[in-house]
Amino acid sequence: MIIVTNNPDVKEKYEGIRQIEFVEGGYKDVLIRVRDLIFEGHELLTHPLMGSVKPNETPYRSIAVSRHAGKMDNDNAIMIAECMQTFEKFAAMGRRDRGRNTPEWLLEDFRYIDLTLISSAVDYH
Repeated sequence: MIIVTNNPDVKEKYEGIRQIEFVEGGYKDVLIRVRDLIFEGHELLTHPLMGSVKPNETPYRSIAVSRHAGKMDNDNAIMIAECMQTFEKFAAMGRRDRGRNTPEWLLEDFRYIDLTLISSAVDYH
C-alpha cells in the first residue's frame, strides 16, 4: 500500500513501515496526486473523503492506494472525480482565509483526526 498524505504526523508514524508519498500542499493537492495514481492503475484502498470533517474545514488528508499498478479501474476514477467535485463544492463555501490564520493548536487537532482515520484503515490492512 502507498499512503498519499500531506500530514507530517502520518509521515512520521508510517515512514519506514509503509510506503509514503508526501505531498507538499493542501487537501486538493493530495486528491490530485491520488487521481494521477488511479490513472496509472493504482486502486483506492480508503475513501478519499472518509470521516466527518468537511474538506473546507481541514487542510490535511491521507489516502491509501494499492502499491502496485494494474489496469485503471473506472469505478475508482469516477469516485476520485466525484470526490474532487465535492471538494470544490465545499471549498467554494469555505473560509475566506482558507485556513491561513488557523491557530497551531487547531492544526494539531486536524492532523490528529486525519492520523486516526488513516490509522484505523492502515493498521488493520
